[in-house]
Amino acid sequence: MDGKTRPIDNFHERGLPEPGIPVGYARLIETHDLKVPPPTRLTAIAKRHHPKSTDTWQLLTPRHQPGESLQSQLEFALKWEGIELGVLGALFRNVSDAAIAEIVRDKPTGAYSRRLWFLYEWLTGNQLNVDSPGKVRAVPVVNPKQQVGLPDGERSSRHKVINNLPGTAAFCPLVRQTDSIRIFQEKRLDDRAREVIGRIPTDFLRRATAQLLLSDSRSSFAIEGERPSPQRAQRWGQAIDEAGSRPLSIEELERLQRVVIGDARFVRPGLRTEGGFVGEHDRQSQRPLPQHISASPVDLQDLLAGIIAFGERALAGQFDPVISAATLAFGFVYIHPFEDGNGRLHRWLIHHVLAEAEYNPPGLVFPVSVPIVRDLDRYREVLESYSRPLLPLIQWKETLDHNVEVLNETKDYYRYFDATEHANFLFSCVQETIDRDLPGQVAYLEAFDSFEAGVQQIVDMPRKTIESLNQFLRQGNGRIPKGRRSKEFKQLEDVEVEHLEQLYRDCFAKVPAEAFE
Repeated sequence: MDGKTRPIDNFHERGLPEPGIPVGYARLIETHDLKVPPPTRLTAIAKRHHPKSTDTWQLLTPRHQPGESLQSQLEFALKWEGIELGVLGALFRNVSDAAIAEIVRDKPTGAYSRRLWFLYEWLTGNQLNVDSPGKVRAVPVVNPKQQVGLPDGERSSRHKVINNLPGTAAFCPLVRQTDSIRIFQEKRLDDRAREVIGRIPTDFLRRATAQLLLSDSRSSFAIEGERPSPQRAQRWGQAIDEAGSRPLSIEELERLQRVVIGDARFVRPGLRTEGGFVGEHDRQSQRPLPQHISASPVDLQDLLAGIIAFGERALAGQFDPVISAATLAFGFVYIHPFEDGNGRLHRWLIHHVLAEAEYNPPGLVFPVSVPIVRDLDRYREVLESYSRPLLPLIQWKETLDHNVEVLNETKDYYRYFDATEHANFLFSCVQETIDRDLPGQVAYLEAFDSFEAGVQQIVDMPRKTIESLNQFLRQGNGRIPKGRRSKEFKQLEDVEVEHLEQLYRDCFAKVPAEAFE
């Protein structure tokens, strides 16, 4: 690609909305042949002065064209695109300390020079031979207009910056400050949830939250294509209910994996000691057909330690709990540290982060797995938004037992990624549980109580029998099935059946369909 002299229509199989010259991170990736997933949104200089940007391309006018030097491209990237830790980490391994030090010395008091200086030392652990910038105002490392950082952070007197990165160098995905993210944050969903439950009688709330907890447990298994026994679903529901009550650790995750698996006779519990992937096997050759390749087993301890440190730092720094939960949970599932149980633990981590931050009201669990089940296609799209572009960068070979063995260094792929879509998705799930699932459960309970009271006016019947009657009427769309009519309810008279069926239809007419699930 000769991006210096002519605009192009396509960059790394990503089409531009109109011809342009890729700059910033795109230029750095191309110039230094960096083996990284391209950022979710790239930047290019258009030929005209009123270009149109998209979700994947920021098009700027010719007057924004940066110089061709490493310094110009880095300053442009930090100014117009924010921080892309994956690209910067790969770049810093390809250029010398002296090259970065020279850039910092050229503009020692510049805000972008100081950010670059800090990020270089933060990512590499190497100190540059650079003098103090003197008395200048400290600037945040993460520009809050571009990306979501900590509300506050630690001041680095050496670099004259405020480290408001939400994680550590061991694990620190970032979220772009898009209109959608901003709107979700302004909704204050945690406050909305407290308002909703404040209007619900205590008895109804207790019964509704118990049902929502069980629904979340069942849904989490359903996402994995499993139908657990009632005991197993209840056991995992208890684990969800206890989320946030214990500090996160590798040992705690291993304990929870044992709860998830139950019967471990055919699964090796604990961290993987071999490669792992998500996908299928060729039916004839049994060759792996990966859709996602998990982190190398030699990196699991460091990556999980990074996730745990991220959770601690985000909590202490009052980072947005929903963004923190999305970042941490999806990062975990990309790493895929266990042979089995990763998906359910990934969703458990959402509950853990929200509960630990006291985001959800006391006693209420947002059943995020329920809206996920309702829209599995979108859930998979979010998962694949990063795993799909990552897959071609991972070099692997088939093992004798038809597994995969990772051949290249991949740790940074799991440490740093754009979690914007993941945060958007989780925000929508939380909102759906507040606006749809919780009111739906309350409406169902109110309808059932009315139905129960009405049944007793028609025929004297134990509660257990009323519950069975309710279930059969639901299965029969408001009619008692003929098979049940001739067995469990054969003693009912025809007129009683007619009144009971009408009562059911009257009581449950306005209950939303999802409340019956």
